[in-house]
Amino acid sequence: MAFDLYATTFLAGLLYVLIPGPATLAALSLSATVGRGACARFLGFHLLGDLTWAILAICAIVGISQTGPLLFDLIGIVCGFYLIWHGVTALRSTGSQQAEIVSTPWKSGLMFGFTNPKAYPFALAMFTSVFARYEEAMTFQNAAPLVLAAFCGFSFATVGVVFWTGMPITRKIFSRYGRLITRAIGLVFIAAGTKSILSGSSNIGFRT
Repeated sequence: MAFDLYATTFLAGLLYVLIPGPATLAALSLSATVGRGACARFLGFHLLGDLTWAILAICAIVGISQTGPLLFDLIGIVCGFYLIWHGVTALRSTGSQQAEIVSTPWKSGLMFGFTNPKAYPFALAMFTSVFARYEEAMTFQNAAPLVLAAFCGFSFATVGVVFWTGMPITRKIFSRYGRLITRAIGLVFIAAGTKSILSGSSNIGFRT
């Protein structure tokens, strides 16, 4: 059972990174306009945020820690404004072939990783569904191996994203339609940020 549990957790970590989101779009922009090195730095530091949210989610599931929903609603609102700021920056970009969304890859990767408004609830939902069949294994002793299995999935998927976003065909498409893609990325950021703000505000208002 242990192998099945860890293998499933690895797969959950893999899908967590591969499912497209704002960070994936930012990685595409960086890899296509600057190179795989910048993309790797961005995603490498983004991985720290993924790991942190995964630890919190797994700890919450096994009962090691309890996190109140109000805190994450407030964080979601703050992060929503942060995403909107990035979206506006993308919409204001004027270079068709230099459509970078982030200026310093490692700093932006760190910020993206720790301020993704969907990271915790998404991680919590994904790992909860994974662990549903292994309720008896949700113990303190298993928490560290589960985090390690998830981190391995994150890392493997990150390498894959760096690879495909730096492929020549990807660069060719982005060099031709860079401005349009960047505008679309900006709209995605703004939509995600707006949704996060509205959702957080609605939840807080409902509880009060």
